[in-house]
Amino acid sequence: MSLKKNNSRQTGEVNQLVDHLFRHQAGRIVATLTKILCVAHLDLAEDVVQETLLKALRHWPFHGVPQNPTGWILQTAKNSAIDVLRREAIFRGKEEQIRSQLEQDLSFADENEANDSVFKSDQLRMMFACCHPSLAREAQVALTLKTLSGFSVPEIARAFLAEETTIAQRLVRAKRKLREEMAALQAPEDRELRERLEAVLEVLYLLFNEGYNAHAGEDLIRQDLCFEALRLTELLAAPPPGNRPKVHALLALMWFQASRLMGRVDEEDNLLLLGEQDRAKWDQSMIQRGFYHLEHAGHGEELTGYHLEAAIASCHALAPSYAETNWPLILSYYDQLVAMNHSPVVALNRAVALAMVEGPELGMRALEKISHLPPMKSYYLFPATLAEFFVQMKDFEKAANYYQQALELVGTEPERKFLVKKMKVCEEMLASSTYPC
Repeated sequence: MSLKKNNSRQTGEVNQLVDHLFRHQAGRIVATLTKILCVAHLDLAEDVVQETLLKALRHWPFHGVPQNPTGWILQTAKNSAIDVLRREAIFRGKEEQIRSQLEQDLSFADENEANDSVFKSDQLRMMFACCHPSLAREAQVALTLKTLSGFSVPEIARAFLAEETTIAQRLVRAKRKLREEMAALQAPEDRELRERLEAVLEVLYLLFNEGYNAHAGEDLIRQDLCFEALRLTELLAAPPPGNRPKVHALLALMWFQASRLMGRVDEEDNLLLLGEQDRAKWDQSMIQRGFYHLEHAGHGEELTGYHLEAAIASCHALAPSYAETNWPLILSYYDQLVAMNHSPVVALNRAVALAMVEGPELGMRALEKISHLPPMKSYYLFPATLAEFFVQMKDFEKAANYYQQALELVGTEPERKFLVKKMKVCEEMLASSTYPC
């Protein structure tokens, strides 16, 4: 029995390690392979990486994790790619040239980013290739998340609040379109860069958000995704082409949000709302990074949604306590953001800020205006927010009903536990003599 438990634990640890490497290395390898094989063979590059990770899952539990797991992944991917060269007739006559490039670019001894004079990263070049102007914005973002960030179709669907079949079809069409366009994996010129930058920033924003507030699984926070998004965005902001106010605005937002990661759950992984968090756990060095980029975001005349979201996050970072937060200023930022971004999620957040300034009744009226929108039907925070408003109004019966609705939609275990706890408090209040049914 102990042997079985040991093997099970070892397999679980291997699965976690492979998942970590997948998030950190798969995008890099896919990007490098695609640069060598060309974008027309993106599916083939993805298959090589997938095969490599499956080999790790089969091999490591029985033979042990290699001393350099990243190097093993890179070496095995290189060997798999060479095997593909031998099998595929489309590469006949180019084998030696491609093999030489594979040896150079996928050498397991080199774990640094590829040296690129513009972006210093195959991944960033791949991002701009996926954000080809011939693709619709939704397809650009979905393709990049799938190819470079290791998102599954269900994860992308949750990020877009869309059906999985819709996302799957979108990905198929996007890859076909890139093949037809014969898109090159290269840094675009300045005009093209401006056209594609919005989609690249949206990819990085969604990647960070998936890490900051995962949509499914045992963990609410996936820090590796947050810091991968930060790494790529810092990389984008460094050279002249990406050194733009909106990029710095997104970085400021990310650093402010990342500073609160350690305070978002307690020792038992229970979710803590902003007002419940120990602000001593907030990372002050990250907050300073946020203000550094917020200052750079102020250069120029452009005002984007990232600027406003970063400004909102800065208000929380500056507040000594939840009670001392400048909610009227936050509400003014949300008023501007709603005018700029018609997302129902932004409208929901504005309703929360409105309730903090004017009371829950007005917050509830604001929510009524978006209740008919399809995304809100599957977004657990919509009924959860309504429940919180009813708690503030001391209508615990309605609050409990809305918490129950939220429970039916929630994705992560910490959020589920949080909602169960909230619902039990409502039930206890209803059962007490002070608040009879």
